[in-house]
Amino acid sequence: MITFFAALALLILGYVFYSKFIERVFGIDDNTPTPAYSKTDKLDFVPMSWWKGNLIQLLNIAGLGPIYGAVAGALYGPVAFVWIVVGSIFAGGVHDYFSGVMSMRHGGAQFPTLVGKYLGKNAKVFINGLSLVLMLLVTAAFTAGPAQLIAQITPINFITALAIIFFYFILATILPINKVIGRIYPLLGGILLFMAIAVAVALVFSGKPMPNLTFENLHPGTLPIWPLLMVTISCGAISGFHCTQSPIIARTMKKESDGPQNLLWCNDH
Repeated sequence: MITFFAALALLILGYVFYSKFIERVFGIDDNTPTPAYSKTDKLDFVPMSWWKGNLIQLLNIAGLGPIYGAVAGALYGPVAFVWIVVGSIFAGGVHDYFSGVMSMRHGGAQFPTLVGKYLGKNAKVFINGLSLVLMLLVTAAFTAGPAQLIAQITPINFITALAIIFFYFILATILPINKVIGRIYPLLGGILLFMAIAVAVALVFSGKPMPNLTFENLHPGTLPIWPLLMVTISCGAISGFHCTQSPIIARTMKKESDGPQNLLWCNDH
């Protein structure tokens, strides 16, 4: 299991050392009030503990990634493993951190607002339309997938499960962030983290063989690696959609140095 432990070591080293470099680049200053305090409204702008933001961001990003990511990884073979590890450190983590810090430095602004500020009104209109389409596609995937799973493992049918999920979406949207998202997301994120650790421990002590990384079979089914791999295994390393989620945490961080804990490491699911 040399490959497995080497990957864990790289992710940890990336978080410990590379995150510090990124912090210096962004000029983190804990003396600067965050939007959670400067714009407190008890709705979207609410100070929360770093560990809550950590687990919320993890869940925001992971979603169905552990399911679809495994399928895509099996399709593309060893290169998918390399892309997830290296891409998470140098691409995904930095992207999420960058989008979160930008939002925080602009009063918790969302992505279309930032685009409009720096690229103009026309660009903002375009990004608003594109974001709406992407949100609809993501919502369709992130409701149908869980609803199918609920229908398979419980007596609840698919349509009922879909209605329950949509009702939850509405509650999470209209209620203060610390009432639903701040309470339920950390719990679900903790469960997801526990599952990942449990799988890792099981791999170590079960005695089942786990192949090490080789550079054979890098093009299964003649599928090109670029750009399909990077697009298909998007949340596994980098996804532009994450910049729509980072403002949630940017509006709740107590201090700027909480950023690496909340935004940087969560991308390596």
